[in-house]
Amino acid sequence: MAKSSKKKPETKKHAADDSAQIMGAGLVLEQPITDTIRENFMPYAISAIVSRAIPEIDGFKPSHRKLLYTMYKMGLLTGSRTKSANVVGQTMRLNPHGDQAIYETLVRLTRGNEALLHPYVDSKGNFGKAYSRDMAYAASRYTEVKLDKLCTELFKDIDRQTVDFTDNYDNTMKEPLLLPVTFPSVLVNSNIGIAVAIASAICPFNLAEVCEAAIEVMRDPKADLLPILKAPDFPGGGYILYDEEAMRTVCETGRGSIRVRARYQYDKKLNCIEITEIPPTTTVEAIIDKVVELVKASRIREIADIRDETDLSGLKITIDLKRGVDHEALMRRLFRMTPLEDTYSCNFNVLIDGMPRVCGVRELLLEWARFRIACVSRRLRFDLSKCQEKLHLLLGLQRILLDIDKAVRIIRETREESEVVGNLMIGFGIDEVQAEYVADIRLRHLNREYILNRTQEIEGLEKQIADLNATLSSERKIKSLIVSELKEVSKKHAAPRKSLLLYQTESEEPEGEESIPSYPVHLFFTKEGYFKKITPQSLRMSAEQRLKPGDEIVLTVTGDNTDKLLFFTDKNNVYKASAADFDDTKASVIGDYVPAKLGMEEGESVIHAVVTGDFGGCLLFCFANGKCARVPLASYETKTNRKKLVGAYCDKFPLVAALTLTGEERLLFTSTEGKVLLADVSQIPEKATRGSQGVNVMSLRGNAALESAQIYEESFKKPEKFMVQTLPGAGSKPRVTDYAVSPQTSLED
Repeated sequence: MAKSSKKKPETKKHAADDSAQIMGAGLVLEQPITDTIRENFMPYAISAIVSRAIPEIDGFKPSHRKLLYTMYKMGLLTGSRTKSANVVGQTMRLNPHGDQAIYETLVRLTRGNEALLHPYVDSKGNFGKAYSRDMAYAASRYTEVKLDKLCTELFKDIDRQTVDFTDNYDNTMKEPLLLPVTFPSVLVNSNIGIAVAIASAICPFNLAEVCEAAIEVMRDPKADLLPILKAPDFPGGGYILYDEEAMRTVCETGRGSIRVRARYQYDKKLNCIEITEIPPTTTVEAIIDKVVELVKASRIREIADIRDETDLSGLKITIDLKRGVDHEALMRRLFRMTPLEDTYSCNFNVLIDGMPRVCGVRELLLEWARFRIACVSRRLRFDLSKCQEKLHLLLGLQRILLDIDKAVRIIRETREESEVVGNLMIGFGIDEVQAEYVADIRLRHLNREYILNRTQEIEGLEKQIADLNATLSSERKIKSLIVSELKEVSKKHAAPRKSLLLYQTESEEPEGEESIPSYPVHLFFTKEGYFKKITPQSLRMSAEQRLKPGDEIVLTVTGDNTDKLLFFTDKNNVYKASAADFDDTKASVIGDYVPAKLGMEEGESVIHAVVTGDFGGCLLFCFANGKCARVPLASYETKTNRKKLVGAYCDKFPLVAALTLTGEERLLFTSTEGKVLLADVSQIPEKATRGSQGVNVMSLRGNAALESAQIYEESFKKPEKFMVQTLPGAGSKPRVTDYAVSPQTSLED
């Protein structure tokens, strides 16, 4: 009875709890957004950055490292290939993801996929192609893989405590935190990853050049690497349009862009162009689709047919030409208008000591050298420990040499087996480890010849231990070991460059204007940096412009498709383009974002846009100190097809306004004091140099500055009141009665 009476209150309590839960079902609990981000979003973001998408200093993401280490433990570094399905299944012991995700990772590492400059996996079967969007890879049960020879450099000395190991996700086996790579693999193969608010895009470099650069950095951390590491080397080949300034930026900062152009040959007999190498950022299908689109839009009329003729011998896109077509002029247009020439954007974001960091090439090589020095030091300490252990045993064995009969007698006369080791320790003055070693010697080895042969190793071990200690105490000797290993890697695995360098003197050919179709267009540019090119027919159908919220059109020009465009930026650069570089669009779309379209630097924005057909007229740059520089537009015309000019204007003073002039305008200047000055363009002399500081136009006192400059519109009753015969002038404050139309607010106040 007592037992049943105790259960009644407990039963009532559970019933009450269940009732409360049912009553609270469907209620929405309020939680501050900061708590939600901290408790729910941040752990996911950190996991994506540290454990998934960003590579570490050994050049691998966790998924790559787990897969390759699994293949290493399966014995696939030597021997024959095995089915990919076996590798995928074994990898799931380390990587708790689906088999399809693991297999896709394996595919990208294979030689057959051609995504890597130096593949890590030797493959047999259909693994698709990195340059094809539609060529699918076969299922894992059909393909076979093994580790490539290069992987011997990834796992060298991994069993000699060169790197740390950790438990896998269910604590049933160990896996390495990093691989002890003997060369800077982080720079040899491309690695692209997108985490949360962080991305990484590392371009591949030639193995021999990387090894040579690493050696040079270890000898001189401040050495110039550009003569050694001239440019990336992409697995798909192609031409790299070499720009020393851009390449130096990538090497020093880890950010920047590299222009890559397809490689082609012209078959005169068949009158066709055969494209055999394309940029790594595009695919065969994307190129064909774009060319077909241009042909349908009548923007290219010289092409009769285009087809994909890729086969077992490699990539090939064939373009049949119409009779009498200049194939070189056509290819120049295709390079401008299609992905046959594209930009590879670099962002060398790497996890170093668990923290993401954007590093230049030099910094990456220095960090790899630091990592490799640690690996070699650990290997040397491991070898030193093994030598010391062996020497210790042999010294004990040497003591036995003094009286073998005594050792036999001690063992024979000991009644209990557990006392043998202790008696040997007492009899010969050796420690327990040495005694255990002596006790385990076979009876047939208890002869003078065997013991003498073993103890002769003592002198060699002592010398080896001395050498190891000397190497460990000298960083210079450790670096010498690393340098010799790098030379050996380069000798064994180096390959010729696949991407050839095309210098500007070769690539910057005059544009054939006759090849650009000429037709009237309306050009629009907005304050936020969006550009539209609309044909008159399209504009008549729909004239209502679609813009981003808060944006406005600041430039409207009726021009031609062949007109040139100049975009001046807040970083003292001017980017040149042609109206033909932009697709015809409609008023109902936002348009092309110019900084992205022209590959501007991060954070760079357009402050002024110019449309010109003959580079006539001039530009007026007005600075906060009251100076103005009148620069002919012809100063920005170049004979070669240069897309970017630096030093577009003087950057010593803050720029207030940039105006496009024809030479007859009257200008209105306003200071922060409210003073106004009118001046004719002819009063401001032209300066031949783009970086000119200009001349004083408005005299300013104290902390006053030029606030605005604009082309004057008839707004004053007597404009001569605000003009001076010679510049500079101080200007004067206008009154309400000075205006032809009374302003809403008085400037005098």
